[in-house]
Amino acid sequence: MAGIYIHIPFCKQACHYCDFHFSTSQQYRPNIIQALAQEIALQKNYLNGAEIETIYFGGGTPSLLEGSELNFLLDNIAQHHQVSADAEITLEANPDDLSKEKVQALRQTAINRFSIGIQSFFDEDLKWMNRAHRSNEAETSVKRVQDAGFSNITTDLIYGYPLLTHDKWEQNMNMTFDLEVPHISAYSMTVEPRTALAAFIKKKQTAPVNDQQSAEQFTRLMERMQQHGFEHYEISNFGKPGHHSRHNANYWKGVPYLGIGPSAHAFNGESRQWNVANNAKYLQALAQNTIPAEVEHLSTVNRLNEYIMTSVRTIWGLDLDKLNAISSGASPILLKNAQPFLNTKWLTRQEQTLSLTPAGKLYADHIAAELFFEEE
Repeated sequence: MAGIYIHIPFCKQACHYCDFHFSTSQQYRPNIIQALAQEIALQKNYLNGAEIETIYFGGGTPSLLEGSELNFLLDNIAQHHQVSADAEITLEANPDDLSKEKVQALRQTAINRFSIGIQSFFDEDLKWMNRAHRSNEAETSVKRVQDAGFSNITTDLIYGYPLLTHDKWEQNMNMTFDLEVPHISAYSMTVEPRTALAAFIKKKQTAPVNDQQSAEQFTRLMERMQQHGFEHYEISNFGKPGHHSRHNANYWKGVPYLGIGPSAHAFNGESRQWNVANNAKYLQALAQNTIPAEVEHLSTVNRLNEYIMTSVRTIWGLDLDKLNAISSGASPILLKNAQPFLNTKWLTRQEQTLSLTPAGKLYADHIAAELFFEEE
């Protein structure tokens, strides 16, 4: 099995915190759509004929596309790959794009899962983030999708930013629970270089992110999700039983995937590659029938660290037998590095599996980094 990710590099406006690749100009949108189809054809052998279990339209803002454009890309995928009959096909969407007409048009596509970027139900927060939608659109967009017969929905929330008091965070969670969606992704606000938010903080035009606030709101998030029957299957992801994101879960399980579009990444188990994060250069390369990608062939240490980084964040944990399958004798070294975290009860061991405890989830990235192997 394998997955395909398609990056749609367009947005109506730039969120202040975002460092993903996109353009607010849609001048070259038809050209990009054609180039995506061309890359799908050029990359047809990347997954060695594996059946496609998941397709994910990310961005950018994929919900800017018309249903006909999505069908065009999906048809091109089907021409070159065997797509599973029950494939999970996700569309990232902004609430303001999901009009009644748009949702009805999407019923005429194979899209069967929506990832709706709500982020907050407070207008002042959305304005601070420079989001394109308003709070009333957040609620109505989810209900409109549900009324159209879609049930596999996830919504995004952000916590840990200066305007978000604990009381507002409680209200955001309550409003999300009231929508009765089966999956919720929640992310701590991070300040990425070269974003508007980083510039505002540097100029003291907005308060910096507070780590203590983020930790407290994340802890409360875990408590509330458990109370409402969600499984915390990855640091930022919570799903009702049977509603984990198959596409993202496969990333963390090391399943191969193909990335299509400017800035998209791909992984086949032996190497990683990533396309140029520039629309013009992407179009120029495809015009010459070439794929504008850099390739990194993974060493044994790379593969070990890749597995550690992805597995330790999940409910399935780090399997020592899988670690040894990558490199014989790796598990005793890892267990030695893990012992301090086992002592502090940030990690727990059940037979051959290491997993984060609730306390350890606050330090997931730090723990993974300390478990990494070093090149000799």
